Amino acid sequence: MNQQYTNHAFAFAKQFSDSAFRAQSLALKSLETVAGLQFEALEKQAQASAAFLTEAMEARDIDGFRSLWEKGASLSRDNAERAVAVSQEIFAVTQKTAESLNAVMQEQQQAANDAVSAPAAATRKSAAK
Repeated sequence: MNQQYTNHAFAFAKQFSDSAFRAQSLALKSLETVAGLQFEALEKQAQASAAFLTEAMEARDIDGFRSLWEKGASLSRDNAERAVAVSQEIFAVTQKTAESLNAVMQEQQQAANDAVSAPAAATRKSAAK
């Protein structure tokens, strides 16, 4: 009888460690995706800012500075739009990860319920005989 409970405990521990490993791999994959999105956005922003600064250094007259004003406003608007788009992508990745983690936790909860109810049912059957 004790061996049966020990076997179920080990099976439950294995199931728990497998679920924890899956949850960790999901979280790390999400973190990698988010970091990639942020680095890509940072790279695009740096390229656009460097191009703007290069153009600003080449401005020599009032018309050049006037065009810089418009390009600077456009650059700011583009950077803000890019930041919003990246934030939306990050939110989508985070939401998908949360749903996947929820599914893993539900599977773990179901496995725990099964691990507890199976020995109890077997004990009831053997007691009824």
